[in-house]
Order: sequence, then structure tokens, then C-alpha cells
Amino acid sequence: MKKILLATSALFLVTSASAYAEEFDVTIVAGHPPIFIWVKNLTETFIPEVNAALDGTGYSINWNEAYGGSLAKVGGENDAVASGIAQIAYNPTLFNPALFPLQNIAYVAPFSSNDPRLTTKIVEGLQEEFPAMKAAWEDNEQVYLGGGFAIDSYQIFTNFPIEKLTDLQGRKICAPGPAVNWVKGTGAVPVSSSLSEYYNSIQTGICEGAINFATAAAPGGLAEVAPYMTIVDFGAPYAAALSANIDFYSELPDEVKAALHKGAEAYSAAVFADQDDTIETAYVKIRADGGNVSKLDEVERAKWVSVLPNVPLEWATQQDKAGLPGTELLTAFMEALREAGQNPPRAWEKE
Repeated sequence: MKKILLATSALFLVTSASAYAEEFDVTIVAGHPPIFIWVKNLTETFIPEVNAALDGTGYSINWNEAYGGSLAKVGGENDAVASGIAQIAYNPTLFNPALFPLQNIAYVAPFSSNDPRLTTKIVEGLQEEFPAMKAAWEDNEQVYLGGGFAIDSYQIFTNFPIEKLTDLQGRKICAPGPAVNWVKGTGAVPVSSSLSEYYNSIQTGICEGAINFATAAAPGGLAEVAPYMTIVDFGAPYAAALSANIDFYSELPDEVKAALHKGAEAYSAAVFADQDDTIETAYVKIRADGGNVSKLDEVERAKWVSVLPNVPLEWATQQDKAGLPGTELLTAFMEALREAGQNPPRAWEKE
């Protein structure tokens, strides 16, 4: 009888331990390759931080990293996670303005702030204030994990010099997502594209330049085909965040959910730190690749700002008609910029 009790107790302990120790299979997706800091830090920061947070909880994650278009192309990460093909995504909301219209407010209103941290703080603050912004994640079968970040200020890279605004006349310029609106009214022809396509597009003549930022242009070798980098400072817009499939997330233990959010927070901080560390070396690399870096004359920049149609207000009106707080959000965004000490050259919400 004693032996039976001991055996039963041992079996109970083993069974309890097995039930408590659980491994989750997670595929994390990004359309861009790991040469870019927002993908590199998935491997170097997010995953290790999540694993560390799970240490001692009895839970673990078996990671499958699918980057560089191996599972989803740039902009397709959202669909991959929404459908359950992947469980977690680096989700570049800028490439899905129809699905995440309000998250794209900083892309809609250019020439706002060149401070990535400030833009992120403002947009994430607005996301807490406006329920419609949070609802966008749920509407796409996802949960917002955090890890939001804005990129360093956008400039323009071309295979021809730009000294005055008229130099853009008739030129085909590639731009990402809503940034195609930044060349409207300048005489240039906007071409919707993404940074993973810029090099080949310029090399093959699809476009003659691209709106890009230094920390992406440098690793992509963009100056090899577009040696004229003109500093315009369109702004540092909020670009992406980490998200999880809503069904997958809802079934996770609280310890695992907490670990994912903690990892996302560390990820965002790491991306910003990498921006700080690499921005100067990015300019060195651009020049080493044959880049000629110059700053657009302030008078010509002011002309650029003034010739743009008021797309932000048009966008806000469209959102209002769709039942979203477009005008209210645009106003709140512009006011938040001014309260933070920024001085946008146009009052988009008032014109």
C-alpha cells in the first residue's frame, strides 16, 4: 500500500509539472530583411527579452523567425498575422493606410517633427485617447503589443541634383505609403513603392529618386544609384509597432502576455538607441557609396511646403465621413506638436 501511494504521488508530481511546463510555437514575421534595425532588433532584443521574462515561469516559446519576405512581403505582415499564418508581426502600419488610417496621422501631416521619440510619444498618447485607434487593431484580428517607433526624418535621394523646387518637374519619385502625397504640387510624379524596392526601381528607371531616411538608405546602398541626398526634413513619422493574432493572444497565460509586452517595450527602446548610434555612421556610409549630401535652401523648402495641397484636411474630412474622428485627431496631433515646442510650418487643421 505504501509503495502504491508513493508511486501515485510521484505520478501526480510528474503530471503536474508537465501540465505547468508548456511551450508555445510562435512565428514572428517581417517583410524587410534583418539589415534594417527594426528587424535586427526582433532577433537581438524582442525575442531575448521575452525569453528572459519567461524564465522560471514554466512557460517558453519556440520561435520561428520569418523575415525578408520569406513568409510575407512588406505590408503583408498584417494579413499574415490576422489570418493566423504568423502569430506576431512587426506591423508597418504606414503600408496599410486603409486598415490603420488614424495610426498614419504623422504621415498624413508632413513637416511636423524631426524627433522620432516625440512623434512616437504623441501618436501612442493619441491611441490611448481615441478608442477608434485601438479598435483598428481588433478590427484586424490583432492585439497591439507595443514596440511602436518612428523613423529618423525623411529626406530625398535622387540620381539628379536638386537645388530648387523646379528641378523636380516631371521627375518620377518613389515614396512609401501616404508619403506619395509629399510630392504633390511640386511637378514631380509620385510612384508608390517601399524601401526594399527603391534600389532596383531607380537602377531600372522606374523612378529617378526616392523619399527615404538615412538609417535605411545606408544599409540598402541607395546612394550607389541615387547619389544626390537632399536634406528636406519631411519629418519623423510613426511607422510601425508589434502586434499579435488576437485568438493566439487570448489563449495565452497571463505570464506569457506580460512577457510579450515587456519584450515589445525593450524592442522600441533598442530601435531608438540604434537610431542614435547609427545616424552619423549612416551619413558616412552614404558618402562612401558616392553620395553627395546637401541641404535644400530654406526658401526652396518653404516653397515645397506651400505648394502642397492640404491633403491632411482632405484626409480628415474623409475620415469624418467614414465615421472616424479625422478632424478631431488632426487637431489633437497638431496641438500636441505645438505643446511639445514644435513649430509646424503649416497649420493643416486650420486652413
